[in-house]
Amino acid sequence: MKLIVAYIQPHKLKDVKQALYKAEVFKMSVTNSLGCGQQKGYHESYRGVDVEVNLLKKIRLEIAVNENYVDKTVKAIIEGAKTGQIGDGKIFITELQECIRIRTGEKGGEAIG
Repeated sequence: MKLIVAYIQPHKLKDVKQALYKAEVFKMSVTNSLGCGQQKGYHESYRGVDVEVNLLKKIRLEIAVNENYVDKTVKAIIEGAKTGQIGDGKIFITELQECIRIRTGEKGGEAIG
């Protein structure tokens, strides 16, 4: 089991979800987040004062999958999120030790579904 965490541009969420649905990945958690990377933010003027905005809006996706879904999930995220520009995002894959479905008590790969 793996936990896939992806940070993507907010306007690409619809495209990523469609790509995931095509890859038969339907379960995910989506969270709004703030972050900065190579983009380093931007400057804007607010009431005549120059303000540096270095935390940009991002979307955080968390998807727990069984081993045989890792590659197709990652490919779907890349397909939906890629623009070729700086700021497309990052994908992190970590080992998932245990998963327990609260409703039934199922554990492991069966609980992920």
